Amino acid sequence: MPSSITTEHPATTASVSCETNLRKLTVVVGRLADRSTRPEIGMQSEDDIEYHTGVEDKDRRDIQAALAGDEQSYERLVRRYEPQIASMMWRFSRRPEQCEELMQDVFVQAYFSLPSFRAEAPFEHWLRRIATRVGYRFWKQQGHKNKPLPLGEIDPAIKTSDAMDPETASAIVESLLSELKPPERLVLTLQYFENCSMKEIAQRMGWNEAMVKMRAYRARNKLRTIAKRRGLMEKLQWTK
Repeated sequence: MPSSITTEHPATTASVSCETNLRKLTVVVGRLADRSTRPEIGMQSEDDIEYHTGVEDKDRRDIQAALAGDEQSYERLVRRYEPQIASMMWRFSRRPEQCEELMQDVFVQAYFSLPSFRAEAPFEHWLRRIATRVGYRFWKQQGHKNKPLPLGEIDPAIKTSDAMDPETASAIVESLLSELKPPERLVLTLQYFENCSMKEIAQRMGWNEAMVKMRAYRARNKLRTIAKRRGLMEKLQWTK
């Protein structure tokens, strides 16, 4: 297994239209905002807004305004971080419609969880934690229905010495990962595609760090076994 796996995200950003998704999300959040479950927080002036370390000023202002009932402020947060979350959710489903639904789940869940945001770290980090759990829950719900991703056409003429293009290598690795159980698949996905440390993965999922390391070790071994079975070791240049 190589020490790192790099990939280029599809130029279409998961084939999801940001504008279309934003309009749909705005409608969803707008409807949810009218429910009695929405936290009742009095309107605040700019002088009343509390500032904390770890969150940029523009995020602080929009978060506080959203909590005070300004839906346009939350819409700005969505627009600001939608590309990053779209890229991340594409890891959990490469089907545009499912990816779009997962994105909506992330932002709607974040909307209702906003009062619990303590602003001790960047808002994007908090969003990614929610997105990780949404994606993981999706994988678990798929269960036995989840089938290995198809590899498509791989040029048999590619030699071990030839450099495989990043998109092809990424598709192969994603296909191999899809055969792992959700916890193992999640650990490697976050480690190699999101560049998360073992500590960061543990924090995102609320797992013990030692457990994360063990799952990563087992997952890498299983991934090599799957690659051998599918005759992909040489193409991926996994020689050790």
